[in-house]
Amino acid sequence: MSATETQSWSAREWAQALVPFRQASVARGVFELAVTFPPFVAVWTAMLIASRYSHFWISFALAPVAAGLLIRLFIIQHDCGHGSFFPSKLANDWVGRALSVLTVTPYDHWRRCHAIHHATSGNLDRRGIGDIKTLTVREYFTRKPRDRLRYRLYRHPLVMFGVGPAYVFLIENRLPIGFMRKGPMPWLSTMSTNAGMLLVAGLLILCVGFTTFLIVHLPIVVLAATMGVWVFYVQHQFEATTWDETPDWRQPDAALHGSSHYDLPPVLRWFSANIGMHHVHHLSSGVPFYRLPEILRAYPELREIGRLTVWRSFACIRLALWDEDKRRLLSFREARPAYVASQQVRAEA
Repeated sequence: MSATETQSWSAREWAQALVPFRQASVARGVFELAVTFPPFVAVWTAMLIASRYSHFWISFALAPVAAGLLIRLFIIQHDCGHGSFFPSKLANDWVGRALSVLTVTPYDHWRRCHAIHHATSGNLDRRGIGDIKTLTVREYFTRKPRDRLRYRLYRHPLVMFGVGPAYVFLIENRLPIGFMRKGPMPWLSTMSTNAGMLLVAGLLILCVGFTTFLIVHLPIVVLAATMGVWVFYVQHQFEATTWDETPDWRQPDAALHGSSHYDLPPVLRWFSANIGMHHVHHLSSGVPFYRLPEILRAYPELREIGRLTVWRSFACIRLALWDEDKRRLLSFREARPAYVASQQVRAEA
């Protein structure tokens, strides 16, 4: 089929075309684990040895590598949650639960929240679970000053990419916040993950000491959380994303056009396990991450949809409010004149 024909496809037709790529492979899954988990252990051990001999600069220099490997383990857990990493549901679930101890993210609880995210992404009427809080221009300017201040602080880069990621992964993930009365699963998932974390951390502390454990492991977790939040942020918080109210919202369209293609350099693409091809992932979440490049090779026209380079992605930091009239994300500075203009139009009408 020619590129001219596929370019006219609807999002739903694209989703149908990706079905053959949903087949997972046991051998490939084992391989991906083998090239990720042992290197993580090796780098962690190297950081430990460096710290033991007071070569802290070596330990800190290795922390981004270990954090990158931890992100890759998180994406493997993520694919397990989608049932796409292995062909077996049992294998996916237990590998995902085991990895949750390292990623400090309760597998079953997170899987449910993430499924809601996929089912509601880009829907203005169903915001709030598994996404980054986003207000419309109208909602923001009709709120009280203290609520606007709270939102501005939430969207500030020092919070969004500074204290925020550490808070979410180290503190918020320790309790099923927002799901306290949703049955036993959120509690069982969260508390079993906490117990596993305490067991592993306790054994390591017994072996290497509390201070050394913190010096080695805390920078890894904080860096991984920050980098992970950044990647997730640019996957949906880019200028050309889409948001719609329920009557106009269609999941395939929101998936294809509301998620970016974060076109990363090969090394960063490997560490992030191809999750930058997020528009394709949302369009067909059952495709394993290790098969996403096959899709872009088979359908190169998908490369340019929502494409962001690393350099261009930094412009996303300023975006904070969805303008329903202009249908794009705006910065706080851009939002005020846009709101005033929309009010004038409504007054004249």
